[in-house]
Amino acid sequence: MTSFLRVRSALPSPLRNLCCLQRFSISVPFTYVTDEEKSIVSETKRSRFIHPSAIVHPDAILGQDVSIGPFCSIGPSAKLGNACQLHPGSHVSGNTELGDNCTLMIGAVVGDDLPGCTVIGCNNVIGHHAVVGIKCQDMKYKPGDECFLEIGDNNEIREHASVHRSSMPNDRTVIGNNNLIMGSCHIAHDCKVGNSNIFANHTLLGGHVIVGDYTHTGGGVAVHQFCHIGSYSFIGGGSVVTQDVPKYTMVSGERAELRGLNLEGLRRSGFSNSEIRSLRAAYRKIFMSRDENPGTFEERLAKLEENEDLGRVPAVYSMVQSIRDSLTEDRRGICQYRSWTRSS
Repeated sequence: MTSFLRVRSALPSPLRNLCCLQRFSISVPFTYVTDEEKSIVSETKRSRFIHPSAIVHPDAILGQDVSIGPFCSIGPSAKLGNACQLHPGSHVSGNTELGDNCTLMIGAVVGDDLPGCTVIGCNNVIGHHAVVGIKCQDMKYKPGDECFLEIGDNNEIREHASVHRSSMPNDRTVIGNNNLIMGSCHIAHDCKVGNSNIFANHTLLGGHVIVGDYTHTGGGVAVHQFCHIGSYSFIGGGSVVTQDVPKYTMVSGERAELRGLNLEGLRRSGFSNSEIRSLRAAYRKIFMSRDENPGTFEERLAKLEENEDLGRVPAVYSMVQSIRDSLTEDRRGICQYRSWTRSS
């Protein structure tokens, strides 16, 4: 630190100002500096900035325009893409790769000194004190086994969230693109999360949970391990999900029950009125049949598939297939429709 101060005191005034700006506020807009200082800042942005208190292993690979703030650490096997920003007290360890334009907020931890790797795509934000790519909490994990985490592009993982690596060498935890994972969420080992999902605060996914695309959870949701959450579904706040959630549906409850279709979510996602009408008609025939002899659940599904009008609608076929997949022996079945629970 003393040597840094001596070097800084010998710099011209514009460079001294620049050092102050970069040390204490990487993101502060430079609207109040002189033209000469702006020119210096522009030149500096094309190179790396590493705060003197940061610890960067000489074997780490850093892209251009990387900014590493105070008290950060970067391990020997880390690889940072261009324009990555590490805010104070954030850490990258283990065999970890960050794509271009990734940001680690204060206290974020990415990677772990374990066999395997953590690979994160471009334009991701890891929030304050979030922990991503660390050892799983599965008691079956064997020390020394490789474990993996893959994250796509344009995800925002907010403060105090945790995302764990896989529990086995032949599996991996995967998060797709464009997901918003809010504060204090947990994504356990071997989960597969698709694209454009929104997990509200304290959403907890057990191990091996599979989530489709464009799903939305309320706050405080807990999902049992091995459950499947279908695309375009909605889970109400405080729900405990112990069985699969079919595509396009809405569930809620202390033991989550089907509450109908996620109509608002379908509209926002661009489904046409015709598609929504077909899905509503299909949902009623499956779960709310008014026929005098509705038949068994399997018979109602088969009858719907044979329906000349509804059976040919791709969205209806997709919903029926989602239900059928959940009824196989290796799956947990679907959340019960609430009238089943009331009548039992």
